[in-house]
Amino acid sequence: MAGKAGAARPKSVMQPNLQAILEARLPAEFVRRRLAIEGRFNPGHFSLRKRFFKVESWWSFHSVVRNSMRLVGVYGRALRNAADVRLRENVVRFPNLPAAFDGFTLLQMTDLHADMCPGAMQRTATLLEGLRYDLCVITGDFRGANYGDYGPALEAVERLRARISTPVYAVLGNHDPLAMVPPLEAMGIAVLVNEVAVLARGDARIHMAGIDDAHFFGTHDIPGVRAAIPPDAFAILLSHTPETYAEAADAGFDFMLSGHTHGGQICLPGSIPLMLDSPGMPRRYGAGAWRHGNMTGFTSRGTGSSLQPVRLNCPPEIVLHRLVRG
Repeated sequence: MAGKAGAARPKSVMQPNLQAILEARLPAEFVRRRLAIEGRFNPGHFSLRKRFFKVESWWSFHSVVRNSMRLVGVYGRALRNAADVRLRENVVRFPNLPAAFDGFTLLQMTDLHADMCPGAMQRTATLLEGLRYDLCVITGDFRGANYGDYGPALEAVERLRARISTPVYAVLGNHDPLAMVPPLEAMGIAVLVNEVAVLARGDARIHMAGIDDAHFFGTHDIPGVRAAIPPDAFAILLSHTPETYAEAADAGFDFMLSGHTHGGQICLPGSIPLMLDSPGMPRRYGAGAWRHGNMTGFTSRGTGSSLQPVRLNCPPEIVLHRLVRG
């Protein structure tokens, strides 16, 4: 992975030297493009890139959700559900997995929204105690809002990081500004921004790529990261949103880990989502294990919750992915 961890953690987005700090870590053209998009963002209206209405940006929707649940008498239960994080296990088999990595276990957390879900963060910290795994990955959306001060989210993430003894790799989500990269790396979370990390066991190698957010910012680069991986190497992709499934499979990735959808968060009985914020994606890719072409994928329901810390028929989770050769 190129670049090094950056400066001390900022408490807000107002940093006069931010661009210089980021350009010392990432390509200058990419930094200017990403910051320009962030600077034009209006949280009250529409997506800049895709031009569709986004409920996460319509803040009166929060009260609509809350009051509707109170009206039908499920608000209290939905609040409790959002804090009831479950541990889920997923065994995946790959014939081309290097033998040295047989049994290699990845812990996935995603969509922490850490500043708005204190109960879920406390429960997650409890689940982490005594848990055994080889590597932790976080697939984006560290904070709850998509604008403003991210200091409280960083503080909550740092408390979780203290419970993790392995290396941690992450990607940014559509709620995360580029300014969060230096403070996250300062606490020992390596953020892959269209970059590749090489994982070694003896002489064996697997490659793990992480792309920037494809859902809102559109600053991901799948061809670029795949070109940095040998054609015959076992390759994992971290993508905040599963919307990149077709491009990732076509590029030859073996395994893709995502979040973003929250599994719907508010679901009908049987975990049938009322809404998945992933336009154009098959609904079967919205939660759990799936397969597209030769690529295996998994979309986590998320550890935190978005808009409101409520869930129905869709429990939050952290996931242990055990890679098996065969």
